[in-house]
Amino acid sequence: MSDDRTTPSTPPIPGLINDYWRAANYLAAGQIYLRSNPLLKRPLEPSDVKPRPVGRWGTAPALSLIYAHANRLIIEYDLNAIFVAGPGHGAPAIVANCYLEGTYTERYPHITKDEEGLTRLFQQFSFPGGISSHVAADIPGSINEGGELGYSLMHAYGAVFDNPDLLAFAWLEMARRRQPRWQRAGTRTSLSIPFGMALSCQFST
Repeated sequence: MSDDRTTPSTPPIPGLINDYWRAANYLAAGQIYLRSNPLLKRPLEPSDVKPRPVGRWGTAPALSLIYAHANRLIIEYDLNAIFVAGPGHGAPAIVANCYLEGTYTERYPHITKDEEGLTRLFQQFSFPGGISSHVAADIPGSINEGGELGYSLMHAYGAVFDNPDLLAFAWLEMARRRQPRWQRAGTRTSLSIPFGMALSCQFST
C-alpha cells in the first residue's frame, strides 16, 4: 500500500524520524558538554568542552524518542495534545526538540538557526545567566518544573480532566540505586535499577 504522505523523492517517515531523533540527541549532548565548535568543523580541543558538565545525558534519548513519535501522531491524526516531561535533568532533550521545531527561536530570537545561534544554545545551558538544567518555566510551553515525577503525572491527569478532548503524553523515568547485602558487607558493587514509563491519558465526556 502506498503512503500518500511520501513521494519517490521523499524519505520514508521512519527514516525522517530517525534523522530527527539523532539530531535531537546531538543537540542535547552539545548543551551538556560543549561551549564552542558546535558543528565540529575542527577536532575538539579541551577549550571546547565545559569544565563541569551539568545535565543528565541518559534520559535525553528516551525523551526525544517519545517527543518525536508524539509529534508524528499529532501531525498524522491532527491531535490536540501536550507532552509532559517528568525527568528533572532532561531539559537538554526538551530544549533540543523545541529548537528543532522552531518554537525556541520564535520565543528567543537571539538563539538563531545557524552556527552562532547553536553556540549560544550550547553555552547558555546550566550556566549563570543562562537557563536551568531542569525543564523550567522559561522553556516554551512548559507547565511544570521537571524533576517532580509525581507532579508531572498529576499535571498530565489534571490537564485532561480540565480539557476532556486533550491527549497528554507523560514520560516518567528515574534510576534508583539499591544497596545489596554484599555491598553492606564491604564490597563496592552497586545495583542500578532504571524505571521508565510512558503514559497517554485522555478522557471522554
